Amino acid sequence: MTAEATAGSTPKRNAQIAGVGSALPANRVPNSYFEDVVDTNDEWIRDRTGIAARHFAEDGVNTSDLSADAARAALASAGLAAEQVDMIIVSTLTPDRPLPATAVLVQQKLGVSCPAFDINAACSGFSYGLAVGASIVESGAADTVVVIGGEVLSRFLNMSDRSTCILFGDGAGAVVLTPSDEPGVIGSVLAADGRGAGLLTIPAGGSDMPASLQTLADGGHLIQMSSGQEVYKRAVNSMTDACREILEKSGYAADDVALLVPHQANARIMGTVADRLGIPPERCALYVEEVGNTSAASIPIAMDSAWRAGRIAHGDLVLLTSFGAGIAWGANLVRWTIPSPA
Repeated sequence: MTAEATAGSTPKRNAQIAGVGSALPANRVPNSYFEDVVDTNDEWIRDRTGIAARHFAEDGVNTSDLSADAARAALASAGLAAEQVDMIIVSTLTPDRPLPATAVLVQQKLGVSCPAFDINAACSGFSYGLAVGASIVESGAADTVVVIGGEVLSRFLNMSDRSTCILFGDGAGAVVLTPSDEPGVIGSVLAADGRGAGLLTIPAGGSDMPASLQTLADGGHLIQMSSGQEVYKRAVNSMTDACREILEKSGYAADDVALLVPHQANARIMGTVADRLGIPPERCALYVEEVGNTSAASIPIAMDSAWRAGRIAHGDLVLLTSFGAGIAWGANLVRWTIPSPA
């Protein structure tokens, strides 16, 4: 047999999600907390966002801590030990430090030695991280890749800005990717448009506007949103388009999707995306009520919650989609391969 024939007979190497896990800080912050902070109330927040509470990390608990906890939970669900991890990817916009990567700190906390790096695509970070991690497994460069979305957004909130401070929460979610004969991560669509970079931003703290007493006084290190209406419109359109594109490319229809897991930004946004795709509410994961917008962590937290609640079963087609600052957005199509929890 020729070398070409042998190579041609080799089955394609695929990536699957073998485990999922999440971690939330113990400190639950209800909407009533903000009534003494800004001009708002529980009814106003619920009506506009669908959020009732979120979790804020305690002092001394950082993105790497929550990320490591989520990774441990994902590895446990996969039946794997930390020593088997070949690579760690952390998607975050709230790293522990500018240097080194938060993924390296997670590696240290897991007690392993492997390549580790961060991705910052804001709230779309997990979509990007899953696409990169799956590609690495498919290439044969690694057998066990942990992809984490982790955030401690509470330390970047302007508590005098009602349009942003009520939205965000802290947490982390993780998946374990391993090789498979059949496609698990079927495909991904990623996109970005830097012309919208000013819509959502933290302007200070980088090389463009280094930290100073003035940037601190001006609140330049806190989240700023220039137009909530524009973000809403772009989020709905971008996520809907990305979902349609990945379904068409993969040869599936919305009716084939067992569960849509959108970025948990706002209940209205998620509901509109599902409606435009023709996916009924019972096939859409909506977990924003108790966790708020956890940015890159929101999709894996929602996936973990849905799996543990029995809303995703082995063999189900799961559609993930996200939108965030940059602006960046994406979608991933996944064939669920994790058995139901015991």
